[in-house]
Amino acid sequence: MADKISGGCACRAIRYETEADPIVMLNCHCRDCLRAGGAGHGAFVVVPKAAVRLQGKPRHYKTVGAAGRAVERGFCPTCGSPVTVKLERMPDVLGLLAAGLDDPARYKPAMDIFTDSAWPWDHMPPETQKLPQGLP
Repeated sequence: MADKISGGCACRAIRYETEADPIVMLNCHCRDCLRAGGAGHGAFVVVPKAAVRLQGKPRHYKTVGAAGRAVERGFCPTCGSPVTVKLERMPDVLGLLAAGLDDPARYKPAMDIFTDSAWPWDHMPPETQKLPQGLP
């Protein structure tokens, strides 16, 4: 079993923790993640949804992703920090935003997805797997 992963929003109104091993850690370069995070990519720790303990109640907004399925982004209604991502096409997993980790050094991405829409100035680690169109 993994060490505890914990984190939350900037004002600490929303907190999460899990002892589950991450399924994957990845950088997403899709246009929705770029807009939602205001950065060159979204950085996510993907874990089994059932293994996450969540304190506080995020608000969600829903968009339709590249695969034509819903993407729900959870954010703190108090400070606005993005906290979670739920994917309709993968209902048993939850994406935790790496920026909210209590120990950001735990984040070690294994892949970059939607690299076809990556900004040319956003550095991608050479050792990560590159998926131009996202997950299969």
